[in-house]
Amino acid sequence: MRAFVLTAPGEYAVEEVPAPVAAPGEAVVDVERVGVCGTDVEFFTGAMAYLHQGHCAYPLRLGHEWAGRVAAVGAGVDPVWAGRRVMGDTMLGCGACRRCRRGHQHVCEKRQEVGIRGARDGALAEQLTVPVSSLHVLPDSVDAELGALVEPGGNALRAARAAAPRPGDRTLVLGPGTIGLLVAMFLRAAGAEVHLMGHTEDSMAFTRALGFEQVWTEHSVPDLPFDAVVDASNAVQLPALALELVEPAGRVVYVGLAGEPSRIDTRTLALKDVTATGVLSGSPGLDDTIRAYADGSVDPRPLVAATVGLEQVGPVLAGERPVGAGPGPKVHVDPRLN
Repeated sequence: MRAFVLTAPGEYAVEEVPAPVAAPGEAVVDVERVGVCGTDVEFFTGAMAYLHQGHCAYPLRLGHEWAGRVAAVGAGVDPVWAGRRVMGDTMLGCGACRRCRRGHQHVCEKRQEVGIRGARDGALAEQLTVPVSSLHVLPDSVDAELGALVEPGGNALRAARAAAPRPGDRTLVLGPGTIGLLVAMFLRAAGAEVHLMGHTEDSMAFTRALGFEQVWTEHSVPDLPFDAVVDASNAVQLPALALELVEPAGRVVYVGLAGEPSRIDTRTLALKDVTATGVLSGSPGLDDTIRAYADGSVDPRPLVAATVGLEQVGPVLAGERPVGAGPGPKVHVDPRLN
């Protein structure tokens, strides 16, 4: 089968590799759609921390936001899985440690991460293998495009829930990228008043086109009481700004990651009596994200700017916009395209 292989920072090829075979407890999935995200870009540039911490090494097969159809199953798997339309959890815990036993496999110290960590090949290929236990069935109303947006949506849903908005609460999302816009959509669906802070005119114009009228720059954010602030950016200075902007007794949620350490003053955290939450993974939110997409309460389709084939992945990772791409922040890959 064909697969996108990253061999070193900035070096890649679409290669013919052996088709996967399902081990006991696993399924082979025909990949229909894959999202390219910021983590993939960090692997492309060589900046990804896991590379320097020994959790992974080149060559890499990327791709963790995906949807497809089960083609075959391994020993011990109910044959009813064959033919099902699915997406999969990125985080694969060991299943035996204390964290896994408490339902926190997404922070298992020994975890694999599909297309990211622990030599678990990702979905930028015609097929991949994953444990059946990581699969989530997609209803007919959630097609492959939506299915590949479930994984980032799970992160955004968890961040929105950590903001704990009540109807009418005023919320501020820092960073109108894919995750930030998804957070804003989930907050809006919960009845919150949603403000966003962006950086470029294009991203802010696109945000307004999605129906979010309260869009600001860092220097124009109004002096309003924000009951919750979600940092969905990769800017090193914004975690501290989030804490500065949030209302006393409010909530700050950190779902973005900067490329270098970002710092907050915990004295401000305590003196304002603020609740702060970090979100690593969408794992606990995947099923509810699927339901939100299925019932139409959240529609992330406008975020997808283009869908390309495997041969275009390298240029996308290098920062090139596909010809004819729309204004959205997300690029999808269909490995079946030539």
